[in-house]
Amino acid sequence: MVALLDRLNNWGSTTEEVAASVPGDDLFQGGRSGTRSIDIDAEPEVVFDFLSQMGFGRAGWYSYDWIDNLGRRSADDLHPEWMVATPGELVPGGPIDFVVEEVDRPGRLVLRLGRRRFLGHQVDFSLAYRLADTSAGEEVGQRTRVVSRARMLVTGPLGAALTSVLLVGDAVMVRRQLLGLKERAERHQV
Repeated sequence: MVALLDRLNNWGSTTEEVAASVPGDDLFQGGRSGTRSIDIDAEPEVVFDFLSQMGFGRAGWYSYDWIDNLGRRSADDLHPEWMVATPGELVPGGPIDFVVEEVDRPGRLVLRLGRRRFLGHQVDFSLAYRLADTSAGEEVGQRTRVVSRARMLVTGPLGAALTSVLLVGDAVMVRRQLLGLKERAERHQV
């Protein structure tokens, strides 16, 4: 059971990617993380642009729209007016907002849910994306490796157990998000 949960939590990632540092790892100490990765047959700039426009009421999250976008379909096209470009910008998440901590097109995007209190628990959460051009030969710029890392720390009664449960839910959503990102970026690249 533990091996299955670990595979889900680190879906698509190599052991090296799980062990490696990702931008945003230093935002808070402690907690647990999940590293999810995917190869996308599109240039890093296109993939990054889809990531940078995410948000509730914007492009959505490319995941299960009925859960995280209130049934509104995530965007299939690029909308420059939704794209974040500077640290400090807000990314609407529905009842909460994420803050852009780092943005470096096309290499990285780090979002953070500031420390929040929820039902007697303190919650810290960050979501980082690192993009790398993994093309070879004459196809440089045509393949992107996306490594996504969610970091979470829940303190309070049963904080460690809640962290584990929330990370599993996040793993399911981010797996679908990365697959949705792949579909859109590859379709846009053609």
